[in-house]
Amino acid sequence: MEEYFFTCPYCWENISMLFDSSISSQSYIEDCEVCCNPIQVSVTFSNAELLDIQVVSIGQ
Repeated sequence: MEEYFFTCPYCWENISMLFDSSISSQSYIEDCEVCCNPIQVSVTFSNAELLDIQVVSIGQ
């Protein structure tokens, strides 16, 4: 598991999540640890290296 930081699309705070870099494609819906709004986070890894991270607010 590796920790990655990104900006919440609601409150603009810098937050982090742990991802398993051995899984090439992952998608999660998690609540922001600061403002508690739901965020969809998608990550792509290749050879345990982060290729892409997408952080999207879930419409309210």
